[in-house]
Amino acid sequence: MHGRRKILVTGWFSFLHGEATAGDVLALDRVRAVLRAAGLAHDTVWSPGFRADGLHFAGVDPAAYSHLVFVCGPAHGEQVEELHRRFAHCVRIAVGVSVVDPDSPAVTGFHRVLVRDAPGAGPTPDLAARAPGLRAVPAVGVILTHGQREYGGRRRHGEVADAVTGWLGGKDCARLELETRLDTRDWRLCATPGQLEAVLSRLDLVVTDRLHGLVLALRAGVPALVVDPVAGGAKVTAQARACGWPALVPCKQLAPGALERWWRWCLAEGTEEARRIAAGFGAGAVPDGADRLVAALDAASAG
Repeated sequence: MHGRRKILVTGWFSFLHGEATAGDVLALDRVRAVLRAAGLAHDTVWSPGFRADGLHFAGVDPAAYSHLVFVCGPAHGEQVEELHRRFAHCVRIAVGVSVVDPDSPAVTGFHRVLVRDAPGAGPTPDLAARAPGLRAVPAVGVILTHGQREYGGRRRHGEVADAVTGWLGGKDCARLELETRLDTRDWRLCATPGQLEAVLSRLDLVVTDRLHGLVLALRAGVPALVVDPVAGGAKVTAQARACGWPALVPCKQLAPGALERWWRWCLAEGTEEARRIAAGFGAGAVPDGADRLVAALDAASAG
């Protein structure tokens, strides 16, 4: 009987005006793993807004399928009801869904509803909880600036931000946009340096075009892929040199190849090098301006 079945797997991640959440896609992975283990042939429909290269409803021939499985999310609304009309000949099953109104056509149109939660029914774990394990990806903080107008015509901040974020969008990593500016009134920003360091210390890498993006990453023992956004180099390049940090890309040399090379280095050798530099900061291995401050005050007073 399995050989005669062809299942179309759908969900809110399939609709043109739906959305793909991490939980929905993990729930989908759980269902597909079960279907593969049972030897059941199936296709998955994706929203063209999320997976342009996937199978979309516009390209689906309903006659090619004997069953339709709707995965996760709420079982309600016109888009779900349209599935019942378009795939009326299919056996239709909802799995891992929330039922708000048991009498709605979106719910009653299914032959079976395997609920996640529903009025009068005991809840079951969401499908995402038992989805197949995921490959670990690096957690990357992104600290960029569009300001620093003091550099006048040498400013390349906008071009650098566009190039870096465009490149990062294609990397398989968890991106976290960060800001070094502190604010005690905006909950989205850190209010103290300690709060920001708590975030930085948990990252695998920081990508930045800011001087303090570099310094604070290294202080936390985290490698930084640094781009100097000023033509000819400025304070970012000077600080990388002062810290002995090599993963620096001048804006005139900004290209995917250079970014990729330093990305690989930062996530390999760079991790240990960042920790070594952080230890040197703590030990005061390299003098800074504050080491000469008292002498400068005395000299200025004596003069």
